[in-house]
Amino acid sequence: MLYFLQQFGDVYPVLNVFRYLSFRTGGAIITALFFVFLFGPGMVNALRVRQGKGQPIREDGPASHLITKKGKPTMGGLMILSGAIVAILLWADLSNIYVWAVLLVTAGFGLVGFYDDYLKVKHQSHKGFGGKQRLLIEAVIAVVACIMIASQTGDPYATSLLFPFVKGLALDLGLFFFVFGAFVIVGAGNSVNLTDGLDGLAIVPVMIAAAAFGLIAYLVGNQVYSDYLFLNFVPGTGELSIICGALIGAGLGFLWFNAPPAQIIMGDTGSLALGGALGAIAVATKHEIVMAIIGGLFVLEAVSVIVQVASYRLTGKRVFRMAPIHHHFEHLGWTESQIVIRFWIIAMVLALIGLSSLKLR
Repeated sequence: MLYFLQQFGDVYPVLNVFRYLSFRTGGAIITALFFVFLFGPGMVNALRVRQGKGQPIREDGPASHLITKKGKPTMGGLMILSGAIVAILLWADLSNIYVWAVLLVTAGFGLVGFYDDYLKVKHQSHKGFGGKQRLLIEAVIAVVACIMIASQTGDPYATSLLFPFVKGLALDLGLFFFVFGAFVIVGAGNSVNLTDGLDGLAIVPVMIAAAAFGLIAYLVGNQVYSDYLFLNFVPGTGELSIICGALIGAGLGFLWFNAPPAQIIMGDTGSLALGGALGAIAVATKHEIVMAIIGGLFVLEAVSVIVQVASYRLTGKRVFRMAPIHHHFEHLGWTESQIVIRFWIIAMVLALIGLSSLKLR
């Protein structure tokens, strides 16, 4: 919204600052942060009153959770999404299709997660929305977003998968691009969802990934920088750095309330939306493969569940003491703070490895 003030820059030179992505990204971070700080306490209290018993705890989970997690309200993702969306609408160029594609995924996945959280709280069961139904709705949202992205990207990369480390190396997927792109978006959403199991465990890696993709979006969307770094130039994707900034600001605000011991839990409302947003940004910037590196922690969590389920069904034996893998380490005797901080370190290292691909051409 404020971006359009730059049209009056010839009359009021000070308004030219709204032309710059760096300025508007900073504005989005601060806006989202202070929005959550301002309305967060009220949201926590309202959710606590409305939910009563709060987030239901898995009976087959770590025994300590029945004590430390019981009664805490969920749906904390509402704090993140409200702060982020307000900041995006305020600071982004709303004529940019990429912005609306990512917003569609963020809001759509957030609504799916909200309904899932609602059913869990209402029935006091960790089983919420049916898995197949949920995945189908997410897939439809993701395909629509991919169509929007492809229509904006244009030839020669509209439906292509680009490979890191080699400029111009692309594989045109044709119509399969929409299946692949939807898989990336849905996979990212559900991987973050699986990671959200301990206080602060998911939100910091999400912010780290958002910071990495904010830089990628800025560079890929700038022809000068993309040419210098031998990146594939995708016009218009620079605006996505503002979305990444909004996610970082809202995430920082949420972490204030989610830091151990958490006052509120993110829930599917936040984890699905945040993961889906990162996946959509990866598809838009043509960095789907790099997403698997930067978001490697989320991939590890998802793979641990897949391996555990496959092993148990095929052999009747479990590979891990419990999945996702952060629960495995709880059973090994690691404290919650040890797991969370060590996983943050892993997320930071993976983000740096992913960013190194920008220069390795």
